[in-house]
Order: sequence, then C-alpha cells, then structure tokens
Amino acid sequence: MKIAVICANGKAGKLIVKEAVSRVLDVTAVVRGENSTAAQKVLKKDLFELTAEDLKDFDVVIDAFGAWTEDTLPQHSTSLKHLCDILSGTKTRLLVVGGAGSLYVNPEHTICVADGPDFPDSFKPLAAAMAKALGELRERKDVRWTYVSPAGDFQADGERTGKYILGGEELTLNSRGESVISYADYAIAMVDEAVNGDHIQKCISVVRE
Repeated sequence: MKIAVICANGKAGKLIVKEAVSRVLDVTAVVRGENSTAAQKVLKKDLFELTAEDLKDFDVVIDAFGAWTEDTLPQHSTSLKHLCDILSGTKTRLLVVGGAGSLYVNPEHTICVADGPDFPDSFKPLAAAMAKALGELRERKDVRWTYVSPAGDFQADGERTGKYILGGEELTLNSRGESVISYADYAIAMVDEAVNGDHIQKCISVVRE
C-alpha cells in the first residue's frame, strides 16, 4: 500500500506520517518546504500545484491541510475541490482530516456541534468554512472519500494512549462522558482507516477510549 500525506509538515500531518512509518508502510510526505517528517520519500510541491499524475500511483491520499486565518479559510473548500478534481474517477481513496464542529448532536442530523450555545465564537468562522467544504465533498460521487472528524477537544500535545472509539457522524462520548482525543491517537485512527477502512463517501469520527 502506498500512502501520500499532503501538508505533512503540519502538526496532524507529521504525526500521521510518523504513525505510518512506524508500521513500515510506504509513505510519501507532500510538503511545500523542507521535509520535517519521518518519511524517507518526499514530494516537494504545493497542494494547489499537485496533478493527477503526481497522485496516480497512491492507494490512499491523506489530506491534512489546515487554514486558520480569515483570508485563508476559503481554501478549505478550494483545496478539497482541487484534490477531488485530480482524483476524480480513480480508485485512489481520499482521507480528509476534518473538524468536530460539523458532527451532529441529534438523531435527526439537523443540529451540529457548532450550532450549540457553548461553541466558542472564535472558532465559528473556521467551523463554518470546514462545514462548507464538507457539504461540497458530500456532493462528490466521483471520489472515494472519507471524512475523519476528531473529538471536540482535539489535543495537539496530548498523550498517545493507543486506544480510541470509532464513531459515525454524531458526536460520540467515551465512558467518562468526554469528547477528547490527542493528535497522536487520531493519527492511529487515520492510519487504521487508510489500511483497513471501508467507509467510502462517509463521515466518521474518533474519540479517546
């Protein structure tokens, strides 16, 4: 299995690469600058400059793109559209590092985490941008995508416990009533999905056990 991790130098991307390398998988880090990941194979290229030819030999492409500033938030949509366009009609699976804001909190799937009264105002623009990108992704029937949402409390420096619960599109709590996961445990879940997953054109979520 050949895996490409796009934006591999980011916090999530770097840990996903590390996890894949630890399992002796064939992983390529796609980065704009110098490679700072554990990958031995590197494709130095901007996401928006990637072509179908660049990705044609990969079984799985993991999109770890992130944008946080007001002027770059629309790139959640444009970057995902670009990747979908160049993977359209291929067998390559696209796994997307998602957000928790779009997880549903009711059985009818009409209310999301980001709609709640306690959701921080500072995160609402990011959640809205990612929700828009997800909505557009749902319309892509020509791409074998999987959207992987972390828990509500996504801890960059959290410990690697090696255990997680796999959920669906609804916010899942662990036995302690928590919605939390570390980037390291999220990376385990992402690589598990790359290797064994079959959630094609579905949204899934992960939370610490």
